[in-house]
Amino acid sequence: MQRTMDDALALMRDLRARCEWDRAQTHSSLRPYLIEEAHEVDDAIASGDDATMRDELGDLFLQVLFHAVVAEERGAFTMQDVAGALVAKMHARHPHLYGDGIKRSWESMKAEKARRSTLEDGLPSGLPSLHRAHRLQDRAAGVGFDWPNALGPLAKVREEIDELAVHVNAEGAVADQDAFEAELGDLLFAVVNLARKTGVHGALALDRTNAKFVRRYAAMEALAAADGVELTALSLEEQDRYWDQVKATERQQQSKG
Repeated sequence: MQRTMDDALALMRDLRARCEWDRAQTHSSLRPYLIEEAHEVDDAIASGDDATMRDELGDLFLQVLFHAVVAEERGAFTMQDVAGALVAKMHARHPHLYGDGIKRSWESMKAEKARRSTLEDGLPSGLPSLHRAHRLQDRAAGVGFDWPNALGPLAKVREEIDELAVHVNAEGAVADQDAFEAELGDLLFAVVNLARKTGVHGALALDRTNAKFVRRYAAMEALAAADGVELTALSLEEQDRYWDQVKATERQQQSKG
C-alpha cells in the first residue's frame, strides 16, 4: 500500500501517544539525533547508493516530523504551518517565478528583509569553518561586496601564499606561530572565495580530496604488503615511490576510461 505524508504524520502522533521513549522527547533532547541524521544523509549522498539515501532521508524526515508534532502539542505551530512557511519563503525567494518577474539575489533580499546587525547574524554557531566562510562570502556578495569573476580571488590566493611564505625560514621552520596561523587563515579564506566564484563548494572539494588521499594511501599499503614490507617501516623516499606508482596506475585507468 502506498503511504503518504499524512500517514507519516499520523504515525508520529501515535508514537508520541503510545511509546514511552517518543513521548519523553523534547526539542532539546532531539538535537543530537537531528545532527546525526543529517550527517548520515550526507554520507548516503556521497556513496551514490539510492536505496541508502532513501532510507536516510526517511530518518531525517522523522526528525522534522518529531519536532513539528512536539511543537503542535505545545500549541506553537503545526506541520501544516511548517509547510506553509516553506511555500511562502520559496515564493518570496523566486520573485521572477511567483512575483513581479524581476530576478534578484537571494542574499540581497534577505539582507533587506532581515536588517542583520552583523554579517554572521543568523548563521548556526556550529557551522563548520569552511561552510561558514562560504556563507559569509555569499552574504557579502549579496550586497555587492564581491569580485566580478574568479580572476580576483585567484590573484588573492597567490598574494596570500607569498605572505604566508615570509613566515617560513630556509630550514622550513616557523618562528612566529601566531602570525603564521593568521596568514594561513587568510589563505584558506581566499581559497574558499575562489571556489565560490567558480561554482564549487570548498567543503565538497576537500571531502573529495580527503577520499582520494585515503584511497591512494590504502593502495600504497597494498602495494607494500604485496612486496612483503610494512609501509610505515619505509623511508619517505621509499614511500614516495609507492605513491607515484599509485598515481601512475590511476592515470592509466583514467586514460582507458
